[in-house]
Amino acid sequence: MNDRVSIAIDGPSGAGKSTLARRCAAAFGFLYADTGAIYRTVGLAAIRAGIDRRSGAAVEALLPDLKIEMKYNEEGEQRMLLNGEDVSDMIRMPEVSLAASDVSALPAVRTFLMEMQRSLARNHSVIMDGRDIGTVVLPDADLKVFLTASAEERARRRVSQLLDKGICEDYVKVLAEIRYRDEQDMNRETAPLKQADDAVLLDTTSLSFEESFAALSQLILERFCIRQAEKEIKTGR
Repeated sequence: MNDRVSIAIDGPSGAGKSTLARRCAAAFGFLYADTGAIYRTVGLAAIRAGIDRRSGAAVEALLPDLKIEMKYNEEGEQRMLLNGEDVSDMIRMPEVSLAASDVSALPAVRTFLMEMQRSLARNHSVIMDGRDIGTVVLPDADLKVFLTASAEERARRRVSQLLDKGICEDYVKVLAEIRYRDEQDMNRETAPLKQADDAVLLDTTSLSFEESFAALSQLILERFCIRQAEKEIKTGR
């Protein structure tokens, strides 16, 4: 895989996109880009500003004052900076997740962040995950995967992840929030969450993390083995 390639992974909140994409990026030597973290950062900024997160005018007025940066530490872990502050842990709180869903439905926010996302794919081989990567951000991605799991399983995983960080959240509350975000993301007017026509569906409800990683890795290997074979045929090698 010497040529620059792009892999788009879309799916609902809590499906495991970030964890799996990060693991695959490390395994294949790609840059990992969690675009959901970018929207979460805007959501956090809206919470801190105390504005109506669904108001296009209010959120758009906030954007010029935001400096959002995506950086990587020595371990290759993506970190999000908001006006110079590392907010990578704060943006994982459930209330920020809901705020991210609200602001991501606003056209001004999506336009504000679009170039930041596309520039990564122009300059790196990248695995990018989000809600509309394969449909809007990278419509020509070399591989598109729609990663999903049942709402109940996603809620169970989210509660477990929060517990690992010392945060205790009620399962019923988390499940309700996930269903709310699904409804918001799938029915928003701008770039709704949906499976791209040419995306591969990967349902991980009954799969362990290692099984999910193996399945996604196999999709990547198969796609790029085919791509390499096609390239060799065209060049007569």
